[in-house]
Amino acid sequence: MRKGLLLLLVLIVGVLSVSAQEELPDFIQHSECSVDLTGETITVYHFGDISGSYAFITQPLLAGLTDAAAYFNARGGVCGATIASDNRDTGGDLAQTQAAYDAYSSLDPQPDLILLYASGDAELLRDQLAEDQIPALISAGSVPGLYGEDGTSPGWIYATNPLYADQFGSFCRYVGANPDMYPNPTVGYISWPGAFGEAAFNEQTISYCAAQGVTVLPTPEYFLPSATDISGNVLNLTDAGANILYTNSLASGPALVAATLVQLGMQDTVKLAGVNWALDTSVALLGQRTQRDGDGLPSVNGLIGSLPFLWWSETDNPAIQLITEQADANERPITARNIAYLLGWAVVDTYIELYTQTINRVGSLEAVDGAAIQETLNTMVYSPLGLYTQDYMGGEMRAVSGNRMAMIGYLNADGTGLATSAADAMFVPGADGAQFFVPVLVALEDFQPAPDLRPGGADVP
Repeated sequence: MRKGLLLLLVLIVGVLSVSAQEELPDFIQHSECSVDLTGETITVYHFGDISGSYAFITQPLLAGLTDAAAYFNARGGVCGATIASDNRDTGGDLAQTQAAYDAYSSLDPQPDLILLYASGDAELLRDQLAEDQIPALISAGSVPGLYGEDGTSPGWIYATNPLYADQFGSFCRYVGANPDMYPNPTVGYISWPGAFGEAAFNEQTISYCAAQGVTVLPTPEYFLPSATDISGNVLNLTDAGANILYTNSLASGPALVAATLVQLGMQDTVKLAGVNWALDTSVALLGQRTQRDGDGLPSVNGLIGSLPFLWWSETDNPAIQLITEQADANERPITARNIAYLLGWAVVDTYIELYTQTINRVGSLEAVDGAAIQETLNTMVYSPLGLYTQDYMGGEMRAVSGNRMAMIGYLNADGTGLATSAADAMFVPGADGAQFFVPVLVALEDFQPAPDLRPGGADVP
């Protein structure tokens, strides 16, 4: 596919000749290029909600893509080709998602690969992508989006995090293995409605959790992203016996559940857990709007969930050191230093390895198409910047497997550990002059495969 013609909103950053390129650090190991692509352009086409409910997540993604493209372009790009970006904002409107896809899929030639943001977009476009033979990367994971309505038909969309159902199963496995922390665990599922919010709640996860000794209440509670009072939803679950609430929401969603528990006086009797997006920087910051009774820490302090990649606080890792250095150099605020910024870097690094392997096999950039990219995706085992490992098991899987449980905490005043109260917490000034706590994530276990909880999956009881 030709990449020389840039359409719509294309951003080209950091273009240097290969002869003048800087060196990549040793921990980044790409396949050796057998084709010189100097003068060519490889575009990351992507679209999704960057102004609606997902903005807290997706705007930092754009920053990560921009900074990573600039960094890698200064070091040779993709075998000499420049990495560019072309995106559209859908505002969370599926009609706009369809319009964006129509625009990109109508290009001549079509994109070899696109990047999606949300489970709802994946479910909408799943069949169209298959028909057009365009693979897509996404950091989301509903069963219908990746495996179809029957849950057993791998498509053309590949997730860079575990299925949301598998993440819920990982949580139940952790709870069942720690009975002293979670006696008589009963989980109430509370989330946003829709493809993303409902993705982790199904009969497979309920039965798997039961096998771990964890009861999941049969009736979930859903609230809109615009909701401000969900006390009724929370009480419905706690009155039914829930002593754990699990949410498959992000940004304001987990923060609202946590604030509600504080307001109802349940912060110490009902634990809060969630999907990987519930452990995002946005949640840790929004959770500061309400402080816990007694210790004065933010309402989301102690929230547990999935952390299927390395995190900013793992500062001994060279990838985290590099990304932090680049975020500093590009003056990215703490609000941008979240999951999505890290994923922006991982996506660009994945594109480099993916295109390099594909071009080495087919002989030229012109010969690359969606089918060739999918062939590489199915067989490539790669850890982008070492943040996580992509392995789609020869095409059998459509989501990565590695996962671990982690917890939101806040740094203490001398930076040596977690604060036990507001009195011993570190505070830093925000852009508006307000003081805020410094959030950190603490891994509670090592990486391990998440359970396979697709319909008919290997770990479904």
